[in-house]
Amino acid sequence: MALKDFFETIDSEVKTTVSSDFDIEITDTKFVPNFDDSYITFDNFDDKKKKCKRLESCVLYVDIRNSVQISASKKPKTLAKTYSAFVRSMILCGRYYGGHVRNIIGDRVMVVFDQEDCFKNAVNTATLMNSVCKYILDKNITTSTIECGIGIDYGKMLITKSGAIKQGAEKEFYRSLVWLGRPANVASRLTDLAHKKESYTTPSVREGYHYKYIDEWVWLDKTYDQFIDALETTSPRNLRHKDENFCSFYKSTMGPYSIENSPILMTKAVYDGLKKACPNDNAVKNGWWEKKDLNVRDYSGEVYGGDVIFTQVKEIENA
Repeated sequence: MALKDFFETIDSEVKTTVSSDFDIEITDTKFVPNFDDSYITFDNFDDKKKKCKRLESCVLYVDIRNSVQISASKKPKTLAKTYSAFVRSMILCGRYYGGHVRNIIGDRVMVVFDQEDCFKNAVNTATLMNSVCKYILDKNITTSTIECGIGIDYGKMLITKSGAIKQGAEKEFYRSLVWLGRPANVASRLTDLAHKKESYTTPSVREGYHYKYIDEWVWLDKTYDQFIDALETTSPRNLRHKDENFCSFYKSTMGPYSIENSPILMTKAVYDGLKKACPNDNAVKNGWWEKKDLNVRDYSGEVYGGDVIFTQVKEIENA
């Protein structure tokens, strides 16, 4: 096909797909669909129609922390073993509480849950994954520290078939189920933040105090608010400090400080759903899921997280 003809074909398909007479048929469901679902189809340019499904439930993502460093530092055979063990373990965890694995990209595994009991099953799955990573994978994979990050969100997702029909050995690479909507995006971003180590500095003022009777200088770091609160209210242009030994100051920074996010993070919708569904769950009653101060792109709600495990896993820790 000539390049000009190729451009014309693409232009025609795009115009047909976005035109007002191209119909999108949406069927609501309570169950996680698979690729062969007859109510999810590719674009049909003859009938000008596409079928999709919509599910309101929980979606979970999990992946290895520091995967880039692990990949760069391992020999090919060791790397293959590490990733095979991780992905297979996470798939088994995903299925244990009835989840459906719907995407695997590198070391990232996506699990979606049927609507019934989705909050309990999603959080139990996250707890199971965290337990396996901490006490089984990290114990057996001695060439590196294995840590995982897990993110969960809840909401409506539109499931559509993406790609193109192709025959032969490569057909699987040209098609996939796509999960459209906020929950999949937010869960993925929470996964990026989960178990992530971050360092930061705080803008500050370095204050100098001269104690004239002993002729010594003392320098202290204060936040901007602490510095301003120590100043007296005055009309003249000169600053007046409440401490008579104060003599000098300059702009500085405090830190660096380091923090590590919880390995499991969930949105408020998931946390509220879990509390309603499982009010007597130990993690809920004992406050093991805590509110976190995190900024998540395209999400303005509260985030809850924790480092919760199933204690049964400790029984094989030294096996």
